[in-house]
Amino acid sequence: MTFQGSGPLDGGNVSGGGGGGGRIAMGGGLGLVVTVVALLFGVNPGDIMGGGATSSQTSTGSDAALQEHIDNCTIEQANTDDVCRIKATAISVNKVWGDLMGDYTEPSVRIFSGNINTGCGAASSAMGPFYCPADETAYFDPSFFAELKRMGGSDGPLAQEYVVAHEFGHHVENLTGVLAKGQRMGNDGSVRVELQADCLAGVWAQHADDGPDAMLAPLTDDQIASVIQTAKAIGDDSIQGSNSNPEGWTHGSARQRQRWFTTGYESGNPKRCDTFATNDL
Repeated sequence: MTFQGSGPLDGGNVSGGGGGGGRIAMGGGLGLVVTVVALLFGVNPGDIMGGGATSSQTSTGSDAALQEHIDNCTIEQANTDDVCRIKATAISVNKVWGDLMGDYTEPSVRIFSGNINTGCGAASSAMGPFYCPADETAYFDPSFFAELKRMGGSDGPLAQEYVVAHEFGHHVENLTGVLAKGQRMGNDGSVRVELQADCLAGVWAQHADDGPDAMLAPLTDDQIASVIQTAKAIGDDSIQGSNSNPEGWTHGSARQRQRWFTTGYESGNPKRCDTFATNDL
């Protein structure tokens, strides 16, 4: 259990649907593995997919069922149900950043399955979670959590919440202008953007269980360890294996991802997350 309390979950700006069960055509010969490596926790699917992606027709019935599921989520369900956990985490992250940033505005959250059209172009579940700055929306297919475990990460509750908080970190970066700055700098900028989002996720974790009205129960060492395990599993070197080339990294190494999440968690201070102010990532 991570969420405490009982009753309905209100807020989070979460909607569902827009997906489909059909295949997605990837331009340029990109396959699942390459796509996941390039875009896991990525920022803009359109950057790599271009105009070569087409999405299948949306299933209205399944979308309506998913939206009903989201609307009826309770705090208790957030501890057992992936969809409700995404919604509860969105509410918690918004609460933390609303307190930390005077000009914070909430992003939208879209939960989908299969394929979806976004402000950044057509996207697929194969890409993993992502944030699109064009429509200020974070996108999640809950089936990713099982894939994350197969990659060596954890599918424990806090590890899943870290995934959500990371994408919200990109929204914070979008609000501060860091996201646009990083996108102008190529791979080095991408790495700095991703590591900063890890750090900002750590900041959320530090504050999410503070105070009598905190949504999260006090976090345990084992829960934090599950996040560290996950951060290491999705490092570029972990994903790419023995042939990994640091010059081609887009998200940072296992050590770097672990380090920056830990920096945010131990400090609780967003100012400690300035990955653009150091040459020692």
